[in-house]
Amino acid sequence: MDKEQLRMKAAHEAISYIQENTVIGLGGGSTVACLIRLLHQSGKQVKVVTPSASTTSLCIQYGLPILPLAYVERISVAFDGCDEVDARFRALKSGGGIHTREKLVAGMAEHYILLVDESRLVESLTFRHPVVLEILQEALGYVQHSVSLLGGTGTVRTSPAKDGYTISDNGHLLLDVSFPESDRLDIEGLQDNLKSINGVIETSLFIKEVTGVIVAGEHGVRTIFRETYGKIN
Repeated sequence: MDKEQLRMKAAHEAISYIQENTVIGLGGGSTVACLIRLLHQSGKQVKVVTPSASTTSLCIQYGLPILPLAYVERISVAFDGCDEVDARFRALKSGGGIHTREKLVAGMAEHYILLVDESRLVESLTFRHPVVLEILQEALGYVQHSVSLLGGTGTVRTSPAKDGYTISDNGHLLLDVSFPESDRLDIEGLQDNLKSINGVIETSLFIKEVTGVIVAGEHGVRTIFRETYGKIN
C-alpha cells in the first residue's frame, strides 16, 4: 500500500470525529489535503481555522469557509501531521516552519489529533529530524551558542528559491537544531531548556498538546487517545 492510500485511510477515519456546524482546525501537509477533499465530498457543514497558507488556499478551492484565527476562541477538534510521534504523545514537527501558529491552534482545540502512517509512530522520539526554533533575528548568535551547550547544532534555514534566510510567516528566523545524541535526551527537559533561551519564540516539539493519534497501516486504521481524554462522541 503506497503513502497516498495510507493518507486517505487516516483522513477517512478523521471524518468520523468531525461534527456538523463546528469550528475545526487544520494544519498543513499532504494528509490534511486529503482530509479537505473528503470533507468537501462529505457535505459536512464546518468552518475552518488554519495556520497554513497552503491549507487556506485548498479550503477556498473546495468551498470550506475560513475564519481568521485571531477572532476564534475555541475549536472543537484540530487535525495535523508530524514527522514522528511517540508512545507518550510527544511529537516533532520540522518541515513546514509554522509550528508557532500550529501550537496556538492545538491549544485552542478540545482535541488535537495527529494523522500519521505507521512509519511515523515510534516508541520514543528519535530526533532523526531537527527541532525547529522560531527565533528573533537579533538573537541568532546567542541562540546558536545556547543550543550548543545543550548538545545541539543550530543551522539557519535557507531555501534555494530565495536569497538569504527563510523567514517565517511571523517575520522571524527558523533555526534547525540537530541533536546527534538523541538517546540521552530528557525530552521534556529539552523543551523547557529551549523555551527558556531568550530570543526563542517557540519550538517544534509538541510535548503536551497531542490528545490523539490516528495511525494508518497495511492492516487497517487505529485511533489512540490519551487516557485522560477518551474517545470523542
